[in-house]
Amino acid sequence: MGYEAWDSERAAEIIAELKSHEGATLVILHALQEAFGYVPQDAIPMIALALNLSRAEVHGVFTFYHDFRKAPAGRHVLKLCSAEACQSAGSDALAARAESTLGMTLGETRADGVVSLEPVYCLGLCATAPSAMLDGRLIGRLDATRLDALLVEAQR
Repeated sequence: MGYEAWDSERAAEIIAELKSHEGATLVILHALQEAFGYVPQDAIPMIALALNLSRAEVHGVFTFYHDFRKAPAGRHVLKLCSAEACQSAGSDALAARAESTLGMTLGETRADGVVSLEPVYCLGLCATAPSAMLDGRLIGRLDATRLDALLVEAQR
């Protein structure tokens, strides 16, 4: 995915174009992330001003939805489900294995920018728990062997 470098003028254009849409806060946050690959903190006050909201209100929306990024993601993004069905099927041990193998914790992007490891609350694969998602591809019935293969793939 080719993202634009952060540019406050481009962000202002996006905000101005979308501010009259219903649910504009979410619409704008999604558009900014689509353009830049994340939502820079400098965009929060810009959105608040354009929508006549407080910074806290915009920040609250931004932090409520876990898919919004505060920093650019790695080239590959591995999401591990942490919902109840996956936890009961062993996702916590798999998350620990992934953290150990990658040398990082959930919620981080490796320093080389190759992989981000993210927790996600429910991928909708409860019947095939535990589950994961690698670069938008859903994976059910995750076990240590399948996880190890995903980790190799994610580090390429």
